[in-house]
Amino acid sequence: MFAVYAERKIAGFIQDRLGPTENGKYGSLQTLADILKLLQKEFIIPSAADKILFSLAPIIIFISVYMGFAGLPWSAGVIPISLNIGVVYIFAIISIESIGILMAGWGSNNKYSLLGALRSVAQVISYEIPSGIAIVSAVMIAQTLDMNAIALRQGIGTPETIWFLGFWDVSHVGGIFSWHIFQAPHLIIAYAIYFIASLAECNRAPFDIPEAESELVAGFHTEYTGLRFGFIFLGEYSMMFLVGMVGVVLFLGGWNTPLPNIGALKLADWTSGIAWGIFWTFSKVLVIVGVQMWIRWTLPRVRIDHLMDLCWKVLTPLAFLCMLCSGVWRLLIM
Repeated sequence: MFAVYAERKIAGFIQDRLGPTENGKYGSLQTLADILKLLQKEFIIPSAADKILFSLAPIIIFISVYMGFAGLPWSAGVIPISLNIGVVYIFAIISIESIGILMAGWGSNNKYSLLGALRSVAQVISYEIPSGIAIVSAVMIAQTLDMNAIALRQGIGTPETIWFLGFWDVSHVGGIFSWHIFQAPHLIIAYAIYFIASLAECNRAPFDIPEAESELVAGFHTEYTGLRFGFIFLGEYSMMFLVGMVGVVLFLGGWNTPLPNIGALKLADWTSGIAWGIFWTFSKVLVIVGVQMWIRWTLPRVRIDHLMDLCWKVLTPLAFLCMLCSGVWRLLIM
């Protein structure tokens, strides 16, 4: 609810208008009003639709996204399920959403829905390649698939000696210097690749071709109404938080504070702990989601051939280069 309201206000600011203003102070209750409206709307299933696929698709989209949060750490020891293959689990869960999208498009028996679903699946499958390779680049530096351990090694007092840019031991300094993107600077490029690919996997602008309103009405969810549409809508926003949090854990220090210990100022020590960890995780994710919203209302939608060219001719080779750099960096520097 907060994200939907924030996006409307950010869109209004960028477009020099007010956004929601009527329901609640500064329009703060507008999202709640919209949800109540969706709850009261009738479930409509087109007569020619595949009723089973049509009904199951929103549930699969919704559940698959929320299952991904189970393997993500919010703070030291605060993780619903600690898996030694957490990265593989989350990457697999994110992929399930595309099955639900294809079910929604095919089951609707609507040409606009089917075109939107096919576009979405092609886009998601394509951009999973550079995204996955960028994630492997970070995993090679961390030497583990455990999300909890990956976040832990980017903080102060880690069991392994951490080097800032390969020459300064920062295992007792902590802060931003211990984050993966500063332990191995090529991971800055890897994170940029992951972030761009995550926009495509979330069907967010400028890669919102599956939901191109000017061409496809609303894309794969054209025929959905009421709570089923709400599930799809909520799944999209939850996916934004999910991919943002995965990037935070893998590249941006996870729950660890960005403030380092400088001399007598033990900023990292003072801003550590379970409560601080949850605060830092949530703050970083909110910043990432804010950037996603900013991009949506700033950049125009790209053409589909440009979308695929970016994936296969730019991001994928760069991701392979980052993976090669991670191997060399781990072998020679760390």
